[in-house]
Amino acid sequence: MTKKYYYNKRDFKLILGDSLEELKKIKKNSIDMIFADPPYFLSGDGISCSGGKMVSVNKGKWDKKIGIEEKHKFNREWIRLCYNILKDEGTIWISGTLHNIYSIGMALEQEGFKIINNITWKKLNPPPNISCRYFVHSTETILWAKKDIKKAKHKFNYQLMKELNGGKQAKDVWESSLTKPSEKKCGKHPTQKPMVILEKLILASTDAGDLILDPFNGSGTTGIVANKLKRKYIGIDLEKEYLDLTIKRKEDRIDE
Repeated sequence: MTKKYYYNKRDFKLILGDSLEELKKIKKNSIDMIFADPPYFLSGDGISCSGGKMVSVNKGKWDKKIGIEEKHKFNREWIRLCYNILKDEGTIWISGTLHNIYSIGMALEQEGFKIINNITWKKLNPPPNISCRYFVHSTETILWAKKDIKKAKHKFNYQLMKELNGGKQAKDVWESSLTKPSEKKCGKHPTQKPMVILEKLILASTDAGDLILDPFNGSGTTGIVANKLKRKYIGIDLEKEYLDLTIKRKEDRIDE
């Protein structure tokens, strides 16, 4: 496994670089679970609402709107690299919206994955639709997939999920509010996910000691939750600013 770490402390490692290059350096069949929140490619100078104020939808250069073919090529490439490093019994979770999730779904199947579940994250406090020309965007999709290998049995902690759901089978619609202000005290990322969502999917598909990777680390929520749940973590990000934020969150332990 690559030894070029921007941050390396116990079972928490961060890599500064382009995922399309850094994923090639990671040992094949070594990762138990991958969570990815890739670029949605929706930053096209539009507007949205945040905290009751009109704001730009632009997230950063990494999210700049691109053509359909270019978007799909990118998704196939990073998903192919994830396939190579994921254990045969491992699984991958990918979050997205209508802007990219259909490309993601097709790319998964094209690159040898089988989709297990289509999780719908229902946001309890979504931002309002200020244009009043379409329905409020109140959901995101999280695809859960495994390698399409007949003999490979993926990990699913069914009984634990049932217990956490009051003794009933857990469903594929998950409800939660947007990311809490307490999770942004050290700074924030424009697409930061709530810890509660990461907790659920990590508990569902890994055990303590497993190795989790996030190719688009962002503010490091995947790593913070993995660390909290006694899992090992590797995060990759192109932006030094967000890796520094991740380190601050981890070392301040504000979320625990």
